Amino acid sequence: MGHLSISHIYRQFANAPDKVDITGAQMVLVMKLTGFCWNVYDGRLKQEDLADFQKERALLQLPGLLDFTGFVLYFPSLFAGPSFDFIDYQRWITTTMFDLPQGTDPRHAPRTRKQRKIPRSGTPAVSKALAGLLWIFLFLKFSAWYNTELVLSSPYMNYRLLRRIWILAMLGFTTRMKYYGVWHLTEGACILSGLGYKGIDPQTGRARWNRLENVNPWGIETAQNTRAYLESWNKNTNNWLRNYMYLRVTPKGKRPGFRATLATFVTSAFWHGFYPGYYLSFLLAAFLQTVAKNFRRHVRPFFLTPDGQRPTKHKIYYDVASYLTTQLAFCFTTAPFVLLTLSASLLVWSRVYFYAVIGTAASMAFFASPGKSWLIRQQNARQKDSKWMQQQEQQQQAASPGLKLEHPIMGGGLPSDPGKELDDAVREIKEEVEIRKKKGVSVSMPRGADMKATVGRKIGREL
Repeated sequence: MGHLSISHIYRQFANAPDKVDITGAQMVLVMKLTGFCWNVYDGRLKQEDLADFQKERALLQLPGLLDFTGFVLYFPSLFAGPSFDFIDYQRWITTTMFDLPQGTDPRHAPRTRKQRKIPRSGTPAVSKALAGLLWIFLFLKFSAWYNTELVLSSPYMNYRLLRRIWILAMLGFTTRMKYYGVWHLTEGACILSGLGYKGIDPQTGRARWNRLENVNPWGIETAQNTRAYLESWNKNTNNWLRNYMYLRVTPKGKRPGFRATLATFVTSAFWHGFYPGYYLSFLLAAFLQTVAKNFRRHVRPFFLTPDGQRPTKHKIYYDVASYLTTQLAFCFTTAPFVLLTLSASLLVWSRVYFYAVIGTAASMAFFASPGKSWLIRQQNARQKDSKWMQQQEQQQQAASPGLKLEHPIMGGGLPSDPGKELDDAVREIKEEVEIRKKKGVSVSMPRGADMKATVGRKIGREL
């Protein structure tokens, strides 16, 4: 990180876009090397003191020099990412990554060439490459219309406020296109080598190639909350920050809070460089994420049925409002990330009247006031509304005459204790994974959408 910081400072003072910039490659190396160090450290700890992710990534012994060098200098992701942990590289180089899960019919294995174990990856790699080239083409077209010179110019102020915000939003979208293009190209290269392989989709039976997916453009452009937005952007960097910063600064046995969030965003800004714009963006994003959590926890339930299981007829209004708020907040927040300098960032923010700063400050003040307690009381009152519960019971009894329901509020085929059922399903999955590992099968705990689908199959319904 120290060497990277020196390079960042040199780049900032040189201010020579025509010169070769090596900081991108160094940023990838920092992620790889720090992750590698934590994996070695975890390998020295007792297994019972580690989380599941740490157990999966821990290195019990140091690799050889050739394997380590190959991991660090893996060419397809050397200059622009994506980053990954050594255990992924090791499973790829030993081809254990491509072992079929226990119980899988060999006839359903992905097609390979002759005796190779790596499945054919030409088609998904080419599709990623074509998508990357398309994004770069669109970036070149849109950057002629929406650029930093426009928002910093005097004619920009001739537009009405809504038009100025629209231009700011399009500037952010245009900038993202550049990253969409580059990351799609590098991901395609990783897929072509086989490292992008992520097992077989249990629903379609086809090979998945999203292990090193770094960005989800659709997820970003349609995000309705900060979590969905951030999780779709620079995914592997987010994994690095979450696993090796966010969770590491959180005391054992406690949940991450605002301090962990702030430390993570500051680390991300420091990793990016020393332009003031980075720190403005990440600092505001930390507060923005905290505000979003409060709204989702204390406002969103009012647009769901009191049991929190189903949306009400008014939920669509919340969804539209949350989408517009998220997109407008982030186009404001990320503007300094594009403009870089303090003067340019504050100038553009002032031209849209600091709307996201004011909205975030007002929201923080509200949730620090008695207003938060009032929302909690209102939620509790809705949940205890006997009239609603009676209506639910009457509807279910009418649908199933003579059926006595112990917990009528749950209904709809849900168990009386859904939490216990989900916990039992997750525990069974963990036990199956441990059994497979003991038998020498390379397998890991499913995560995200995979875990959701696996649990759904366990309990016999979609989640």
